[in-house]
Amino acid sequence: MRTFLAANILLILAAFVAALIGLPVASVLTNIFSGGTSGVWQHLVSTVLPEYVGNTLWLCAGVGLGVIVVGVAMAWLTAMHQFPGRRIFEWALVLPLAVPSYVLAYVYTDFLQFVGPVQSALREGFGWTRADYWFPDVRSLGGAVILFIFVLYPYVYLTARTAFIERASGMLEASRTLGVGPWHSFFRVSLPLARPAVAAGTALALMETLADYGAVSYFGVQTFTTGIYRAWFSLGDRVAAAQLAAALLCFVALLLVLEHASRGRARFHNTTGRNRPMTGSVLRGIPAALAFMACVLPVTIGFLLPGGLLLRLALIDGDAQFGIQFFRLARNSFILAGVTATIAVSLALLLAYGARLSKGVLADALNRLVGLGYAVPGSVIAVGVLIPVTRLDNWLAAQWLSWFGSNPGLLLTGGIVALVYAYLVRFLAVALQSVNASLSKVTPAMDEAARSLGEAAPGILRRVHLPMLRGSLLTAVLLVFVDVMKELPATLVMRPFNFDTLATQAYVLASDERLAEASSASLAIVAVGLLPLIVLSRQIARKRN
Repeated sequence: MRTFLAANILLILAAFVAALIGLPVASVLTNIFSGGTSGVWQHLVSTVLPEYVGNTLWLCAGVGLGVIVVGVAMAWLTAMHQFPGRRIFEWALVLPLAVPSYVLAYVYTDFLQFVGPVQSALREGFGWTRADYWFPDVRSLGGAVILFIFVLYPYVYLTARTAFIERASGMLEASRTLGVGPWHSFFRVSLPLARPAVAAGTALALMETLADYGAVSYFGVQTFTTGIYRAWFSLGDRVAAAQLAAALLCFVALLLVLEHASRGRARFHNTTGRNRPMTGSVLRGIPAALAFMACVLPVTIGFLLPGGLLLRLALIDGDAQFGIQFFRLARNSFILAGVTATIAVSLALLLAYGARLSKGVLADALNRLVGLGYAVPGSVIAVGVLIPVTRLDNWLAAQWLSWFGSNPGLLLTGGIVALVYAYLVRFLAVALQSVNASLSKVTPAMDEAARSLGEAAPGILRRVHLPMLRGSLLTAVLLVFVDVMKELPATLVMRPFNFDTLATQAYVLASDERLAEASSASLAIVAVGLLPLIVLSRQIARKRN
């Protein structure tokens, strides 16, 4: 009886949380057919909307193809071959995830611009003038595509490598006994088996591409995210911003539908019954050197070089912002990230445990609905949160004025409450996925044993599950913490007046071409981003073939 009551209470909580998560999306969608009053939307449609659509499509096409090529190649090399340095590359190839795309944009702009070290060295070495040579412009659509590829390929690398290790071994051995060579085995066996994993990783990379604001804005590439920000702040039209957000949301929905449809009716089960890890073919000589260089390249471009350049900017050129200002920004970032991570993991634990107790379709469906928040770009969430929360703020202010005779100001949007809410909509899915995965490994027999000893549901959670979930809860906290530290679009749109974070400070300073002053904030974000990757790297190291 007590378990049934606890399950119902948690189910009501799940429904409430799902409604809060879905509110921003519903708020955006209700403005799709709104005509507005200023004609801004009509102006956008006739002038810049085709450019938004074209740039977004080219970005998705280029990034999708690039992350598949780089991610699958690195996964295949490290999973199926033995060569010098492979054990280091297994985890080092994940490190670019610690570098936000907008930080990479600032670093490479400074490195490759006309007065940067690369072009300066070329002019000095060959005696060239500006008119004597051509150099590609990094601040372009092509530059943005390359940047996103080397930041986001780890999504495909991680999912594809796991698929190669867990699924390919038995069937590869069977194919080799039939005389199929290594290349034919890869294209005819391993890659088809890994297709769902590759598609999932590519979808994650493309959703991050669609959600980005800092890099595309700095490179001058007009996309839906830059259009949303401009419509809200420059044009002052929330309806036009919401309609652009709805269009971007349609892109995300289309991406998810295409990812699901790409599987068709195909099945990807391993029916050999042999899943032991393969030792991998041993590479020597030139093939080993080529494999080593292939793995060094993405790690260097995505992590080592930008990290070194940031450190050089901070130490040699100096950061005038470092000091009291820096620590104030770090405090703001850590407060936001800490509060959001704590609330997100607490809610995720209650939602996952409620679904475990109820064992019903409704609880599972509500958790899936909550999980969709991560697919929604931060700019869309910001617009979707601001519209209803601003109305609630105005209503609260009016009530407060009538009750107490004073104007309290904006209680929700004037502080960090609305911003934390937006972060929860975006990143609660990250915590929920981690907690669900760990909780599913706890056998139901333990729950039954605890109940037979007289424990109720809260006691089982406190005395049985929490001790077993401690590591996963810490991982979930770290993941949400780092995601909040890096989040830029929602923070730019929703931060309270005179409340900046490390991410917004890095963006503002870099936009003013004060790259050296942005180096400390950027380095701090990268350093914090390494924390969950260290945990992930240790997990990868335990699964070496």
